Amino acid sequence: MPQYAALIYEQGDPDWSNLDTPEKQRTMADYGAFGATAAAVMRGGAALYPTTTATTVRVEGGAGGPGGEVITSDGPFAESKEVLTGFYLMECADLDEAVRWAAQIPAARTGQVELRPVIDFGSPNG
Repeated sequence: MPQYAALIYEQGDPDWSNLDTPEKQRTMADYGAFGATAAAVMRGGAALYPTTTATTVRVEGGAGGPGGEVITSDGPFAESKEVLTGFYLMECADLDEAVRWAAQIPAARTGQVELRPVIDFGSPNG
């Protein structure tokens, strides 16, 4: 059965590691309820720390192959109103089923959820 990454984008850059407001606590309860409802198709997922904790990595002079200078910078590469805040990995019969589940993710009401089919390169153990 195909797998789909549900990439969660939200307005602003919430810090879900700190549930300091009743609104955040309600939102986390909504996510908990979604997780329980979607348990049959869920294969993984996580919330992400804010973009201020991100490190962007690129290699200069390595376009022809490995090598080159590793350059890192703090934060995301591009500024955006909506930021990637988390993801789910779902195993669904088809895209239509994945869309039905993605529509139930709480961020779909206030931000957006991008679905991407996952490429299966085979099991590393054979």
